[in-house]
Amino acid sequence: MKRQWFLVTAAAVLVALSGIIYLVHYAIFRDAHHIFIYMVGDLAFLPLEVFLVALIIDRILERREKQAMLSKMNMVVGVFFSEMGTRLLGQLLPAFDRPQMIAGLGVRHGWSAADFRRATELAEHLRPQADCRAISLEDLKVFLRQERDLLLRLLENPNLLEHERFTDMLWAVSHLAEELEARPQLRDLPQSDEAHIGQDIGRAFTALVAEWLDYVQYLKSHYPYLYSLVLRTHPLQENPSAIVT
Repeated sequence: MKRQWFLVTAAAVLVALSGIIYLVHYAIFRDAHHIFIYMVGDLAFLPLEVFLVALIIDRILERREKQAMLSKMNMVVGVFFSEMGTRLLGQLLPAFDRPQMIAGLGVRHGWSAADFRRATELAEHLRPQADCRAISLEDLKVFLRQERDLLLRLLENPNLLEHERFTDMLWAVSHLAEELEARPQLRDLPQSDEAHIGQDIGRAFTALVAEWLDYVQYLKSHYPYLYSLVLRTHPLQENPSAIVT
């Protein structure tokens, strides 16, 4: 309400000031014709000025703001994958058809935008059922428990409100952690319970790998030195190693 009153008051003062200046002009030069010529010219230019300011300049500023927000979000995404996302990807991978995942999703040197697009489409359509016996659920439980604070901090980050898919991925991982924590022990589970956990792992893996591909493509375009390290160390390849050969 205070802001509205300020705008109304400011508008009234500016209009009154303009009227006073016109009156001073007329009092000095006694030329109403000249005043109205320039007034009509200014009014004729006003719609074009509104178009330039409100549409073009506003769009440019909005685009710059979105780019700045995207940069901040990618920093947050980078923290997630550096701290836990890449390791989680490696822990979940053995629960699926590893050769198939490596062949379709393993980023390699020379990948183009079309390769990333193809892999992302493949990841988004994955509906894999995890084989819980192929991984250690106890180790996975401990790992997710250790990273719980990071997950909570990321979910509280306001910058992620614009990144719905990444937030959905965090929720999928958090839900998997809660499912594992809810069970006092994870050995000799009934087959039905293993199938349930397998669905949760599959959901988390699908969301995780799709987001990871976007992150790696962003690094390729903006941070080639970070992209080089990811290429050598990511788990979706046969022999990951940081050693440059």
